[in-house]
Amino acid sequence: MMADRSRYVAFTRLGNRLKPVPLLLIGLIVSGCSMFVPDYHRPTVPIASKWSSPLETANKTAMPVSGPWWQDFSSSELNGLMKAGLMENYSLQAAYQRIEESRGTAELDGAPRYPTLALGGLYTRQNNFSTTSKTSVNGQASYETDFWGKNQDKYHSAQQLATAAEYDAETVKMTLAANIANTYFQLLSLDERILLAQKISGDEQHILDLVQTQANLGAGSNLEVEQQRNVLQTYQATVFSLQQQRNQTRFALAVLVGQSPESFNIVSKNLNHITDPAPQLSFPANLLRRRPDIQAAEARLISTNYDVGAARASFLPDIVVTPLAGINTLAGTSVWSLIGTLTQPIFSGGSLSGQLHFDKAHSQEMAANYKQTLLTAFQDVETQISAVNQFTQADKLNAEAVVSAQEANRLALVQYKLGSIDYQTLLTVERTLYQSEDSSLQVKLQRLQASVGLFRALGGDYVTPSSSPQTNSKVG
Repeated sequence: MMADRSRYVAFTRLGNRLKPVPLLLIGLIVSGCSMFVPDYHRPTVPIASKWSSPLETANKTAMPVSGPWWQDFSSSELNGLMKAGLMENYSLQAAYQRIEESRGTAELDGAPRYPTLALGGLYTRQNNFSTTSKTSVNGQASYETDFWGKNQDKYHSAQQLATAAEYDAETVKMTLAANIANTYFQLLSLDERILLAQKISGDEQHILDLVQTQANLGAGSNLEVEQQRNVLQTYQATVFSLQQQRNQTRFALAVLVGQSPESFNIVSKNLNHITDPAPQLSFPANLLRRRPDIQAAEARLISTNYDVGAARASFLPDIVVTPLAGINTLAGTSVWSLIGTLTQPIFSGGSLSGQLHFDKAHSQEMAANYKQTLLTAFQDVETQISAVNQFTQADKLNAEAVVSAQEANRLALVQYKLGSIDYQTLLTVERTLYQSEDSSLQVKLQRLQASVGLFRALGGDYVTPSSSPQTNSKVG
């Protein structure tokens, strides 16, 4: 009972003596605010009111915005690959972990805004003619009053870098989706080209038999036979070359979707089931909110704005408050102290001015980087619009060229059998047919990949939330 009474008395006395302390601490703690951060103004570059040319939508399907952009290609297999890639791709997983790293850094940079607390205790028991126990408890805190907002600025800077990491992950996601679609379409196109090369090889074998018969009858020469044999072997070699390209593409697609290459394959064998969608163009100014790489560049710029504020505040004195309190239960006594330390930098060898110089230059660098990112984004969209338009027209002309080449080849075979044309003329017509058909398949792939590129250049499905701090005209 006596020991409990002693503890009560000690704590009561300590409380009475520390009554003035909270008032002092409150006055110091509430002082933290950003006082030296420059007003933020988003850098501007000339933005046209519309794109340089409209999008060619002939032979394209206008799709409503109702889901991820890749669903507009109407391929269930592609949708499945996208789902697997966005869940299993290791590069995307690494990007997500970089977000957590940046958030951890922000927590570290934000820690100085709060006091540090330490608690210590001692218990002793002695037997010297009589048994006595002694308990002492002491607590110590240290707090740097953020009067000039330096620590707050550093925290906000780190927060913006964490936000930039989030936008970076969105950029990785957007690029990954485009790569999966492009690689999938390339794989289907290679299957079509392999099938075409095999068909042409079969046709060339038939012509070789025909030329051999003509030579046996004296209507042709052995030179023509060997020339045709060379043509056949060339197309047969093309099949193997295309199959190797297919294997490389298949392995690349497997890695993109996070699967082992050796057991990976697809079901579809051509591009016939793929819908060619028409991406919806918005005004160029809307690109600022649709591209995560632009948002990341601005977040990094805003971060440097806070760095400048922190560097300016570093020239001013630091105020550190260190309260200490303790009790001794045996004697029923208490002790406390409150120490305030003010440190004014006088000479730092140029480190403070050097840091401010660096942060200002870094801010200007990030402003230039932001403008460059904007211009590159506009260039990207214009390039992809041009590609879609050009390959759409080329696809139409190639389809017409294939029809003409097929008819010319049919007539040439008939005339060669009748002896109306020589072998060289027939050979030229055959090569033209194969080149037209193979070129048509490649242009069809390029047209689809241009559509993918335009979806990506427009930002995919990403839209910056309206509450994002990047939409404000001033930060600080």
